[in-house]
Amino acid sequence: MSCPICGKDAAPKFRPFCSKRCADIDLAKWLSGSYAIPSDDPEDAERAVEEIAREAQKPH
Repeated sequence: MSCPICGKDAAPKFRPFCSKRCADIDLAKWLSGSYAIPSDDPEDAERAVEEIAREAQKPH
């Protein structure tokens, strides 16, 4: 199995990653919202629209 971040061979200690660094990169992507699971729930879509509107109102 290869590391999903860099493609190197996975290390048993960090499986499915090759190192702590790649595991941390993956965790950061989840925590930042870079990874998302699509939803067909209308409430989720409504919340997303509301969040976008709030972000647009923030001063840059």
